[in-house]
Amino acid sequence: MSERLTEGDPAPDFTLSDADGKPVSLADYRGRKVIVYFYPAASTPGCTKQACDFRDNLAELGDAGLDVVGISPDKPAKLARFRDAEGLTFPLLSDPERETLQAWGAFGEKKMYGKTVTGVIRSTFLVDEEGKIEKAMYNVRATGHVAKLRKDLAV
Repeated sequence: MSERLTEGDPAPDFTLSDADGKPVSLADYRGRKVIVYFYPAASTPGCTKQACDFRDNLAELGDAGLDVVGISPDKPAKLARFRDAEGLTFPLLSDPERETLQAWGAFGEKKMYGKTVTGVIRSTFLVDEEGKIEKAMYNVRATGHVAKLRKDLAV
């Protein structure tokens, strides 16, 4: 079980491939706030709902100075299909080795349908301009999460 991050912790750096195979680093966002969210699998019902909620709220989040990045264990080709099918306009990053997921505490044991399984823990983080965790949310729900996030951040 990876250790969970809390507010004030430095956000673990990463450089991962996006849906087109281009490298994207957390350092690319220094000087801006960024929402980093981890989801189990592209094109599944819950993950699609969550990604589309971020897409539909991207303008308001952007106006508030917030960028959005989604990370899953999916390979870039699957992320590209997901992005194109759903019209997603924010980066989707591939972490097939799950190193970034583990560094952020977003991979480990979780309950699913009453059973304990090991997998991606749906999680969302707000990283400040200096690269520190401003907000850490684990075991978030796919539906309604973006609305709750906007409310919590007063966006």
